Amino acid sequence: MSVFDTMAVSASGLTAQRARLDLIAGNLANLNTTRTPEGGPYRRRMPVFETFEGWLGERQGPVLAGVRVAAIISDPGPSRMVHDPGHPDANAEGYVAYPNIEPVMEMADLISCTRSYEANLACLNGTKRMARLSLDIMV
Repeated sequence: MSVFDTMAVSASGLTAQRARLDLIAGNLANLNTTRTPEGGPYRRRMPVFETFEGWLGERQGPVLAGVRVAAIISDPGPSRMVHDPGHPDANAEGYVAYPNIEPVMEMADLISCTRSYEANLACLNGTKRMARLSLDIMV
């Protein structure tokens, strides 16, 4: 595996964590959205990651090339029901269906996402540093 192949693997991890971060931000932004174009409250969205193989460098077969977002799914969990008879989206009993988003869980996911992003960035920077030092040795 070459230096560029290693960088490509780290870059795929950075891209995947960026997509995860965007979904977390969307979830937090829609914390109180009770009506969507699809009908009903907003549903928490989550990424599904998968590893993928690719043809890297001079190798004769497929090798592990990184991670990518395979799908974005909606959390099927129940909506949070809040009694608010004056709300325009209240049902006959006066309850409003709010999104199934827990801010504390989203913040924990945000911290995990940030740490994963930092780990991939550290790997990328380490690879760049090794390549630079290799070039310095050759000179």
